[in-house]
Amino acid sequence: MNIRTNILLRVYAAFGLIILFAIAVLAQMVHVQVFQGNKYRKMASSLSTKYAEVEAARGNIYSIDGSLLATSVPEYDIRLDLLAGGIKEDEVFYSKVDSLAYDLANYFHDKSEKEYSRMLRNARHDGERYFLIKRNVSYQDLKVLKKFPIFNMGRYAGGMIAEQQNRRILPFKNLASRTIGYYNANAKVAVGLEGAYGSYINGETGKQLVQRIAGGVWMPVNEDAEIAPKDGADIISTLDVNLQDLAQQALKKQLIKSAADFGCVMVMEVKTGEMKAIANYSKVADGEYREIYNYAIAQSADPGSTFKLASYMVAMDDGKFDINDTINTYGGNFQLYNKTFRDDHANEGILTMRKAFELSSNVAIVRQIYKNYKDEQSKFTDGLYRLHLNEKLGLQIAGEGIPLIKTPKNKSWSGISMAQMAYGYELRITPIQMLTLYNAVANNGKMIAPLFVHEIRRLGNTVEQFKARTINPKVCTDKTLSMLKEMLRGVVVEGTASAINNPLYEIAGKTGTAEVADGAKGYKGNKKYQASFCGYFPADHPKYSMIVVIQNPTKGSYYASSVAGPVFREIADIIYGSDLEMSTKEQIPQLVGNTKMPKVKAGDKKSAERVYQDFGIKALYASTHTEEMTLDTNHGMVYHDVKLTKGNVPNVVGMNLKDALYILGNAGLKPMVKGVGEVKSQSLAAGTPVYKGTQILIELE
Repeated sequence: MNIRTNILLRVYAAFGLIILFAIAVLAQMVHVQVFQGNKYRKMASSLSTKYAEVEAARGNIYSIDGSLLATSVPEYDIRLDLLAGGIKEDEVFYSKVDSLAYDLANYFHDKSEKEYSRMLRNARHDGERYFLIKRNVSYQDLKVLKKFPIFNMGRYAGGMIAEQQNRRILPFKNLASRTIGYYNANAKVAVGLEGAYGSYINGETGKQLVQRIAGGVWMPVNEDAEIAPKDGADIISTLDVNLQDLAQQALKKQLIKSAADFGCVMVMEVKTGEMKAIANYSKVADGEYREIYNYAIAQSADPGSTFKLASYMVAMDDGKFDINDTINTYGGNFQLYNKTFRDDHANEGILTMRKAFELSSNVAIVRQIYKNYKDEQSKFTDGLYRLHLNEKLGLQIAGEGIPLIKTPKNKSWSGISMAQMAYGYELRITPIQMLTLYNAVANNGKMIAPLFVHEIRRLGNTVEQFKARTINPKVCTDKTLSMLKEMLRGVVVEGTASAINNPLYEIAGKTGTAEVADGAKGYKGNKKYQASFCGYFPADHPKYSMIVVIQNPTKGSYYASSVAGPVFREIADIIYGSDLEMSTKEQIPQLVGNTKMPKVKAGDKKSAERVYQDFGIKALYASTHTEEMTLDTNHGMVYHDVKLTKGNVPNVVGMNLKDALYILGNAGLKPMVKGVGEVKSQSLAAGTPVYKGTQILIELE
């Protein structure tokens, strides 16, 4: 055999061995894939692990007075590993399963004992490692379940698995629900405060090691997360629970009475810009209204006569007229091109501009604006732009409507556009934007952006505080401001809103009754109106500004003075009556023929002293507790202060029910009431430690 043949034989042999090896590998792959595939797939599944995200508890949302508006409550899905170490032996499992079934049936009352027993036995037979027992179990229920047979053996021996989720609840239910908003993690949708401050509220997710078991289900390896989630920060809103409740009730009552389509109310603190109440209701059925849409910040529409404040402000600042100038309104109409401008309330001939404002004369403002700006129409719109009425306010929550203030450069501008705008048409503005303008007048010309969030806290520590942002330090001159305040007060004293005048304190504001377009039919369709009143109180030292808007009242009058005005008055009356700071200039009426000192119940020292001072009574502090405060030999009133110590049960003896409930609730107690009158006794002694949620019985006589 020559060398060449020898080499070829070796090559062929090597090549043959390679072919045989390849065939063997291929055969083994087919064998593993076809005949042993299930075995190895199950093995791979049982060995697969990963880190799953653990949801963090979202932060709470509070009102400015500390009331809880939104919070996260833990709920649990209860599962059972039926092959856990402690119940792996059949003898152990079957000796306890019927007892577990009995307890589950008697606790949840959703299945019979036999159904639970059959369900657990079948799951055991199928080798379930992650069997669902019950969804959405509360923490209190979980503590009870942990005492049941098998469950009481622990996570690893008994196989009980409690998976936590956090459910968002609103303790006050529908109170300010549109402002609070909501968060949907699955749909990635968030609105209101929940959405605007999601980066704070959401917290940071944790990590937990999970293992894939048969059926493709992922089961936690350990009971606790490997990386614990970080709970979200708390939001302290500017809302006041009492004012919010008051605003919602007053608005809903008027909506039902007027059978209106929808309405909104906002109450704003003048100096701080903090929104104390914001209510929105839409009709869902006859006599039934719900918070569906935030009209207060999103509904951009023709405001009507409330906009006359802006027209007067621009014209008077430009020196075109003042409140004593006169205008002829005789006939109650004014013809401009193909448009006739009419008055519903004023047809008295020659009027001063002040009187025209008080009577809400359309003809007067249209004549004046057209006469003074017809040759320089852009100057009028420039004045409105000076007031920033063309800009969004940049609110702390999303969804603000876009304002529209046209100029002569707009394609839709016509010969009557400026005249229309003078009394609130051919423009778009939201209720909150209008309120901001009126609040600027109350705030001595300083325009500030409304606030919805006061501060952000984490673990009780302030992370960030918010102050009002100044939009315009001075919306007009002091002279113009003085005239505007005089006219706004005149509207309530002897103008279109005289029905809401209160002799105890001063209200200032402006009515607005606007015709609303009927969809595609425009103003030629069915007549619809929007009634509004915007103003502030007390007029001589304003503390709150407010706007009320009611759309399409169909029962009774549709005029703002009869529809929106009463809502403003009702809310303002109650706020004023409950706020001692606003009544500093009021005189206490003399009680003729009454020589007895008034009875004073236990309460706050500062408030009691203030009342004594107004009545001209000498206040005498008593260091010891007495059932009631009485006159002493020095002709003064003896009183004692209710001192509240954090963490201790307060003393509410001698108080009325409302005050007692307020103090006990803030102390973390759950009061139960027996009887009527004043508190005569309490079941927990004052000064003893408070355990949150503890019940306390107060007896009244």
